[in-house]
Formats: sequence, structure tokens, C-alpha cells
Amino acid sequence: MEFVTLNTGAKMPLEGFGVFQIPDAAECEKVTYEAIKTGYRLIDTATAYGNEEAVGKAVARAIADGITTREELFITTKVWVSDMKTEETAYEAVKACLKRLNMDYADLILLHQPMGDYFAAYRGITKAYKEGLTKAIGVANFYPAILTNLCETVEVIPAVNQVELHPFFVQQSAVDNMKAYGVVPQAWGPLAEGKHGIFTDPELTAIGKKYGKTAAQVALKWNAQRGVSIIPKSVHVERMAQNIDIWNFTLTEEEMQTIAAKDLGHSEIVNHDDPAFVKFIYNLH
Repeated sequence: MEFVTLNTGAKMPLEGFGVFQIPDAAECEKVTYEAIKTGYRLIDTATAYGNEEAVGKAVARAIADGITTREELFITTKVWVSDMKTEETAYEAVKACLKRLNMDYADLILLHQPMGDYFAAYRGITKAYKEGLTKAIGVANFYPAILTNLCETVEVIPAVNQVELHPFFVQQSAVDNMKAYGVVPQAWGPLAEGKHGIFTDPELTAIGKKYGKTAAQVALKWNAQRGVSIIPKSVHVERMAQNIDIWNFTLTEEEMQTIAAKDLGHSEIVNHDDPAFVKFIYNLH
């Protein structure tokens, strides 16, 4: 595993395990425990996922079983839009996250969307950071102009911005903009949620054959090699192990460019500029 140093000085694993769309508590606890057992140390959850308690239980069990320690782990969760009304609601949301996780602190708290009063909400998570409730703070889905506006305004620059990044949505200028502010880019959906035939893509498969790797492993490595933290998700232990087995090969510059050339220039998963999407988010509870 490789690590990236955040602007707080903390070290974050470059690869983590995501629990998006695993709402069943028993299943989430089981797969999170298996992920830790497999070697993952960064676990990424969110209030909106409805599984913070399950993650907390899995972490407690892994620690009790001697697999890891709390200090070795990096736990990320996210404040949802419904709690991004005021500084106080966001601050209280952080405390509620920790209660559900059954932890004294998180390693990273993100604002999940650039919606609501996100400046007030950011002040709320900044307060939590200053009080030691989280070791770092950041944002998710903040596109370049929004992130730039935030960074030019706030007291504490976000440590991380988690956005959609994969070979079919490269966003290189957005990644460069984040790095210019010292913000670590982190990829949700680094395997494009299985779209575009990513698992059987001929070029990714051919590159993988050279290294004894799968197309998925090549796609993950491509992001990691350009300094992007990755959060793949799988409920299958074998796939979990494959996803984390990417640290023993290096892509050539030509291969990196071949993969980047797959860029469509837009997302085919979600359109954050669509008013219907914004309304959809506000209607989620």
C-alpha cells in the first residue's frame, strides 16, 4: 500500500474500501470486516449510506480480534445535505456520525455535496476539526469553480475532494486544480460503476495481460499512479483482494496516456448540473 500525506500532515492510504449501496447492516458489517482482514485500512462511509453503525461494529470487531488497531485505520464519513443548513447543524451532524460509528474521532469528515449552505456547513466541520473530533476535513463532488471559490474563502483548506474519476471521466484539469491547492483528489466510482465494459475493455485487458493483472486492476492503478486516491467497492472477498493487489507494478507513460485517451469528457453516472438531480438530492432523507 502507498500513502499520501494530507495538508494536515496525516498519512492516508492511497486506496480504501467504499461501502456505498450496502444498506443491509449485517452484510455491511460482514464485508467491512472482510475488507479489513484483506488488508484495507481506509474505510469510506457516509450518513447517506445508512451504514455507519455497521462500519463501526466491523471496526470494533477487527480491533478486538487483533487484526488491526484504531491508529492503523483511516475512517472517512460524510455529512449529508439535510445537515448542511447552518454551522451548528453540520457540527452536530459530525457528533452524530461519531455516535453511530461508536468512535471518539474520525480521520476525515467530508461535506457530501456542494448544496445547502455549504459555507456555513464547512465552518461547522472546521469547528469539529479544531476540537479534535476529526483529524481532517474535506468535501465531495465539488467541481473546479466551486472548489476554487471555497479554497479562496475558508480558513482551513480541504484535505480531500472526492469526485467521480475513472478512465472514462478523467477530469485532469480538475485534478490539477485540486493539487494546486494542496487538496488530495479522491475517486468515487473508480471502476465507472461497471459501465462502458470496463471489466472487459480490450486495451485495459491487453495492458493487464502484460503485468498479470485484470482490466479492473489496471484502471485502479492508472488513477493511483496519477496521485488520485481510490475507493473501490465490492461485496466479494476475491474481488476485494484483487482490487487491493495493484502495488507491485507500474504503468508506462504510454500506457497512462492510452488509458486517459478513453475520456468521454463527461459523466454518464450523474449530472451535477442538472436541476432535476439537485431536487432529487433534496428529496432524499
